[in-house]
Amino acid sequence: MKAIVISAYGGPEMLRVTDLPDPVPAQGEVLIRVKAFGLNHAEAYMRAGAWGDVAAVPGIECAGLVEADPSGRLAPGTRVVAILGGMGRTRNGSYAELVTVPAGNVAAVDSRLGWAELAAVPEVYATAWNGLFGNLGLCPGERVLVRGATSSLGQAAVNLAVTHGASVLATTRNPAHAPLLERLGAEEVLIDDGHLAAQVGRGGLVVDAVFDLVGNNALRDSLATVRPRGRVCQLGFLGGFEPVRDFDPIADLPSGVQLSFFGSAFVLGSPEFPLADVPLDAIYAQVESGALAAGPVRTFRFDEIVEAHRVLEAGEALGKMTVTVD
Repeated sequence: MKAIVISAYGGPEMLRVTDLPDPVPAQGEVLIRVKAFGLNHAEAYMRAGAWGDVAAVPGIECAGLVEADPSGRLAPGTRVVAILGGMGRTRNGSYAELVTVPAGNVAAVDSRLGWAELAAVPEVYATAWNGLFGNLGLCPGERVLVRGATSSLGQAAVNLAVTHGASVLATTRNPAHAPLLERLGAEEVLIDDGHLAAQVGRGGLVVDAVFDLVGNNALRDSLATVRPRGRVCQLGFLGGFEPVRDFDPIADLPSGVQLSFFGSAFVLGSPEFPLADVPLDAIYAQVESGALAAGPVRTFRFDEIVEAHRVLEAGEALGKMTVTVD
């Protein structure tokens, strides 16, 4: 099979198309013929070596057809999506014509969307769903602040929160991106200068929950932004991996405020965080109807993977990108 491998840790040019033996599914695994896969910041971190030694073939999600399922649960030819389960990290991932995935990380999908459109949904929407409704317990009528909203995961969170009946404050560092977030339904767009708590306070806004993709360097400010007994969930590290220096819960964690973390790369699809809890069919139906704007902003060919990673790393896409394998 054709596969894209990390020839050495480094920049996008370290990704090479090569031939590898076809994988064989073990018991408890599903062999998928990949038709398209999504691009994610996690794959750029892995390619660069920021997460230590990882599998040779990147890719944490895909859409495709079942080639074989030793359990007999999924018939050959079934349309499926797959997310994580160690793909790209502890086992070869989806940047290939074929991939084996733990059965718990594979979901059959009842959607006639094209492959590139199917591949734009799984990782970001499953992560956004868990963050918004699992960790934050977001309810209709509440106000959530999505910090880092122009990222593909941030846009998914805005989409889901709005369709769920919540009010959304969306943040961006670039004022030129505000119209994009307004089109997604954001009640207001805040320019993130690192001091959102002060902006929210001046505006008299009450924030029930914060969906934080910026990460450690914004944590103290996010905690100060939410109302008393509000909730903050950290899901990303767009601001970098530098730890929070001298964090003191007594001084830095407001009384009653709940802080949680959701690391999809490590738990999504596990027994504790089953993929079946994510209503993927309902999400795809909303994409088909136009209720969710979840289509890829750009789609690349398999042999354009170096350029795709360059665009991903430069933050030029402003949305989800996918790669088709055929």
